[in-house]
Amino acid sequence: MQPDDFEFLARLLKERSGLVLTKDKGYLVENRLMPVVRQKRLKTLAELLTALKNGEAAVAEHVVEAMMFKDTGFFRDWKPFEHFRHTVLPNLLATRKAKKTLRILCAGVSTGQEAYSLAMILDQAREAWAGWTAEIIGIDLSAPALTYAATGLYSQFEVQRGLPIRMLLKHFQKEDDSWRLKDAIRGMAELKVWNLMDDLFPLGRFDVVLCRNVLPYFDMQTKFAVLQKLGRSMSDDGVLYVGLHEPLSGVSTSFQAVNARLGIYVSGRAEAAKIATLAAPR
Repeated sequence: MQPDDFEFLARLLKERSGLVLTKDKGYLVENRLMPVVRQKRLKTLAELLTALKNGEAAVAEHVVEAMMFKDTGFFRDWKPFEHFRHTVLPNLLATRKAKKTLRILCAGVSTGQEAYSLAMILDQAREAWAGWTAEIIGIDLSAPALTYAATGLYSQFEVQRGLPIRMLLKHFQKEDDSWRLKDAIRGMAELKVWNLMDDLFPLGRFDVVLCRNVLPYFDMQTKFAVLQKLGRSMSDDGVLYVGLHEPLSGVSTSFQAVNARLGIYVSGRAEAAKIATLAAPR
């Protein structure tokens, strides 16, 4: 690929998704985009780039989709989920007794395993929040990934990645060589196509936000902007979970670390006002 073509593609990805394509990822471009070339019945990557430069919107959507990273799993890096289960959820039940509502945002939810992992945790504590309104909103730029998530149908390999066998047997039904998540859990998560580059205000306010393994694909300016939006979308005592290797020090002033090693942060407003955060044991 010619340098000018690479720069054009990198600029298109950045504008449409925030993803940063660096020059050392040239091999990735061909691996990800050649299936799109074949799908569009083109002959070469150069023809695909010509279609992009001609402004063919459908081609651009397929290219952005192909370049998205969709590596996820149930209870990925399980310790943050244990923190949610044993610290955040009890605090939510104690502090939201008057409103009886709790809202969770999963940003970059991809094929849904993260949102459904949280739904399974809530299901285990169902008696404690009976009569409450509990919402899990999963957002992602990829409509095909969300369509896959909505089916709740996962391969044997996918359910083996982090999902305890007792939860597999309780919440899934075997279908041929795959496993279907039961409607009761699927119905607890609402999935929406949403770009993190856009305003999050229409989604409302959240008690807990997960944005895990998403930020590394952005440049510093985009990370800062996304974190500002996430911070504004959270309650003052809310909790943010990022990936295990995504320290926010020097990246954002919107959050304070509770446990940076586990990617657990709280709103900077909570630190300034000495608000009792949902992330701290009580």
